[in-house]
This record gives sequence, structure tokens and C-alpha cells, in this order.
Amino acid sequence: MPWDTVKLNDGTSIPSIAFGTWTLGNGQTPIDQIDQALSVGFDHIDTAQSYRNELEVGIALRESGLSRDDVFITTKYSGLNGLDIETSIHNSIANLGVKYVDLYLIHHPRLAVPDIPTAWAKMEKLKEEGVVKSIGVSNFNVQQLQILLDHAKVKPVANQIFFHPYILESQAPIVEFGNHHGIVSEAYSILTPITHQPGGPVDAPLKAIASRLKAQPEQVLLAWAKAKGVVAVTSSTKKDRLERYLAAGDLDLTAEDIAAIDAAGLVGARQQTTRQFVRRLAVVGLVGAAVLGMCGYMGINVL
Repeated sequence: MPWDTVKLNDGTSIPSIAFGTWTLGNGQTPIDQIDQALSVGFDHIDTAQSYRNELEVGIALRESGLSRDDVFITTKYSGLNGLDIETSIHNSIANLGVKYVDLYLIHHPRLAVPDIPTAWAKMEKLKEEGVVKSIGVSNFNVQQLQILLDHAKVKPVANQIFFHPYILESQAPIVEFGNHHGIVSEAYSILTPITHQPGGPVDAPLKAIASRLKAQPEQVLLAWAKAKGVVAVTSSTKKDRLERYLAAGDLDLTAEDIAAIDAAGLVGARQQTTRQFVRRLAVVGLVGAAVLGMCGYMGINVL
């Protein structure tokens, strides 16, 4: 595999690229897509209770013929149906058809009820019982991670976050905090500049680097994420794209390449902030004009 495994702070290791099931839905389609991902070489499947396709992940794993030890399974406590952390993991294990999961994450800090320390203590107990090998969190910011660390007996091994060049300025501190405390950052939606925000400043360096390396822009973006030291969580329904995603692990970006993507991401973020500000001003102007118009209609002089 071109993507190395990453050592976690509890002594286990995690594959540095994962196939995510977030957008797959349920039924036969996700079973086929997961089977396809496993067949091209993905050995890390990232799912969650709220994705409602843990059952399909389990079917695909059994149909693949791979042994349990061959595939790293991440799932997340999503508070589905109002169930607690302990009940939910046993439901996940039953749906997945396994005896344990490799990594169990609290999907969002708002699910850490009644508070982060209490919820985390429950996660620690599950690790002690052996139903999960490693425990972590998702979408936690620096302040929330600090609260957790202040009370934890067992450190989280990972924090899965939204991460791409246009939000690097806000997310990089979370990655840096994690690195300082031995918490690996996992990144989802890395390809957002291509899939959801095309035409932005990041396009130019991606295309130039891709041309030089004889690669595709999405491969360059994944290689950029790898260079940032995060575990990549990605997905596609296309076999050739999945193969390219795996091949992206072999791309060697220069420091200049990484800096160019970083800089373009910062420009894009500032452009987006400016557009949002202008839109807000326009809304305020429209509301103000409407109020003045109504006052004039009612004969009220506000000037």
C-alpha cells in the first residue's frame, strides 16, 4: 500500500487513508461500493451510526472474504435514536458482525452528555472491556480537546475534523494541538475545493502541480493532506478514482507545492469572508429600505 500506517498513542496503528461511507446510504448500493473499495486495496472503512449503513459494511466485509484483522473499522457514537454510548456500541458491533471495532469516536462534542468528562469516562470503560481497541473524538476544537485531556485517564488517539485548504487557517491549530498531545487528526471532505467549490484560487496550483507530476488534481489534494500529517477519509463510487486515490500516496510534493496550495487556500478563505460580508450588508440594506418605505407609507418621518 502506498499509504503508510500511523502509530497511535495507545500502541495500535491506523491506515492513513480510509474509505468513508457517509454519503452511500443503505441497501445493496453501499454493499457494492464498499466491496469495490476493499477490492482495490482500501483496508480502512470509516462509518458511523448516523450513516445508517453499518449493517451494509458488515455484509461487505463478510462477502469480501478478508479476515477481521485485514480491515481497520472506525465507527462513531452518533446518539442515534437517543441511545447512550454503551448501548450504541453494542448495536454497532451487532450490525457490523464483529467482536470489536478498531476505533470508536464521539461523533460531535454536542453528543458528549451530560458533559465531556462524563462521556469520555464511558468511552474509556469500553476500551477497558475490549469491545473497542482505540477511542477518539470527532469535530472537537482545541478548547474541547483541552477539557477532555484535563480529565482523561486515557488520551484520545484521534480527532476527525473537516479539513481542506480553504479552512486551513481555522483547522490547522486543531491539528497542531493534536500533534503536540499525540492525537492524530483525521480529515474528511479534503476534496471540497474540487467537488463543491470549483473555480477557486486552489484550482491553479493543483492543476500546475498535477501537470508536472502527471497526476490528477484530486491526487495532488490528497497528497497535500498526507503532507499535513492527517489521515485522509475519502470516498467515490468510481473504481478508477479509488485507484487514483490510493496511488496519490506515492506523490512527493515539494515544500513549494505545499506552500502554494496553502497560500491559495488562504486567498480563497478571505474571498469567501468578503462575499459573506457583502451579502450581509446587502440584506441589511434591503431591510433598511423596506423599513423606510413602510415608515413613509405610514406617514412616519424617521429622518
